[in-house]
Amino acid sequence: MVTLLLGLGLAQAPLTPKAALERLFTEQPTRPEWFAPVFLQQVSVAQVEAILAQLKQTLGKYEGVEPEGPNFRVVFEQGIVPAQISLDAQGRIQGLFFRPPQPKKALSPEQLLAEYRKLPGQVSVWVQEGSQERLNLNADAVLAVGSSFKLAVLEALRQQIEAGQRRWSDTVPLRPEWKSLPSGTLQNLPDGTPLSLEQYATQMISISDNTATDALIAIVGREAVEKLAPRNRPFLTTREAFVLKNPQNREWLQRYRANPGDRAALLAQLANLPLPDAGVFAGGPVAIDVEWFFTTRELCELMSKVQALPLMSLNPGVANPADWQRVAYKGGSEPGVLNLTSWLTGKNGQQYCVSATWNNPQAPLDENQFFLLYTSLLNSLK
Repeated sequence: MVTLLLGLGLAQAPLTPKAALERLFTEQPTRPEWFAPVFLQQVSVAQVEAILAQLKQTLGKYEGVEPEGPNFRVVFEQGIVPAQISLDAQGRIQGLFFRPPQPKKALSPEQLLAEYRKLPGQVSVWVQEGSQERLNLNADAVLAVGSSFKLAVLEALRQQIEAGQRRWSDTVPLRPEWKSLPSGTLQNLPDGTPLSLEQYATQMISISDNTATDALIAIVGREAVEKLAPRNRPFLTTREAFVLKNPQNREWLQRYRANPGDRAALLAQLANLPLPDAGVFAGGPVAIDVEWFFTTRELCELMSKVQALPLMSLNPGVANPADWQRVAYKGGSEPGVLNLTSWLTGKNGQQYCVSATWNNPQAPLDENQFFLLYTSLLNSLK
């Protein structure tokens, strides 16, 4: 959701951070010598150019860079992007962080709903104030939500801990069959690495670690999660979803689609198939009917059960924590699928849940446009 670039720079005379940020938006083409080597080891110049182009495409003409405390705001015709930048001793950018776009002017709820309706595909928005409806756009539409399904896994774990069946401190060795594709890092640990349930859960929520998620599904039991999400039977692990979406497994995918009653037995056979290369998911939408399906209203119900857990506030998502007393967040995405779900406690103690989902199986989503609308929604509540 938030674009994070680590390591950048400049090879000529050192620039100020403001000047280095301005140059990214005013000089073409983007040059490798502007970036520190540590940055280019992780992010290519082409990726930087793609991010800059997407911002301009979504927000219109670039207008300038303004200081904002120790950081900056990049101003465009239709919005503002908060930015952080750091340079090395040679004036090369070694750190760059863009927060989600913010609107230049406040929009009314009616105007926001009108903008959401313009998005291609299917959109659902639910805003809850306390226990009451504040805003509703297709809140009962059942849509794919990506990694936001992990709220159900966390709630299954929380229930078992509350019932005394498990403890956060319980240690479970990492098993090889739980390892999945990123996002996340646990797939890189040696088999048998001991991890506590709290560590698994923290990784699953804070960085959406897929291996941590699959471990917890195995630990709490698939059936326990299905009780919280009965529409999603069998409840897929991320590994199973990746294997089914692999173009080399098209026959398995066809069997999965054609025989809903036999899916559980089919999944047992998928365990022997290798994970695909992550590059399979670098383009457009891939079989987004193989997903996890919830309404935005259901996601807020799940969020209400887990939002008080400390680990839920480690990643605030697109919300600015300074605007709120507390933020709990989980989001999810894959090409063609995007969800953002936030539980917000205002400075006056009022609580809100804001969940928005966008599905379009025909084309990649303009994430910045969705973030802009979502941020506008949050701003209307603070």
